[in-house]
Amino acid sequence: MRLKLLALLALAASLLSGCGYNQIQTTDEQVNAAWSEVLNQYKRRADLIPNLVQIVQGYAAHEKEVLTRVTEARSNVAGIKATPELINDPAAFARFQAAQAQLSGALSRLLAVAENYPNLKADANFRDLQAQVEGTENRIAVARNRYIKAVQEYNVTVRVFPNNLTAMLFGYKTKANFTVEDEKALSTPPAIKFDGGAKPGAAADKPAGSALSAGY
Repeated sequence: MRLKLLALLALAASLLSGCGYNQIQTTDEQVNAAWSEVLNQYKRRADLIPNLVQIVQGYAAHEKEVLTRVTEARSNVAGIKATPELINDPAAFARFQAAQAQLSGALSRLLAVAENYPNLKADANFRDLQAQVEGTENRIAVARNRYIKAVQEYNVTVRVFPNNLTAMLFGYKTKANFTVEDEKALSTPPAIKFDGGAKPGAAADKPAGSALSAGY
């Protein structure tokens, strides 16, 4: 009896492996791990912002609009629950992207303000935070790219035959991904005037991951 049970279990494992079940599990875990790293880097950036705002405010308190925008953008990001379920909901994922893009734009303008205040640029704490923000933006870009590749592999896995039959049986669906347009914007520094506004034709709230490491 025990031998028959072991044989059935072995047969079931073989069938599941052959129909892509194990592959789906592997790629699904890869997506979850990549997503966790994206959130980790976004959180690191959000944690840096309060101190950055406080230092800028000490030198440029009258830059109220810029300070308010970055604070509100950070609040909007914090208001979105970045649960694992979010990556399975295209609409919720789109809102998450939009909130992060808004924060990137506001943060870019905040750092641009420093160009008008030599004393602020000379502040050691500000320079340290600026360097940390720039480094975090670069890590965000790397984490996002890894997530994009992980989702691509997972989505292909659950769509090809016969894996798609197994995916339907166990309720696995394709996951949301960062948009192509969003990725292009990451590699294109926005044109920013040093009065805190965007030049005509420049998107005000485009992600500015590369811009932050371009000399601000």
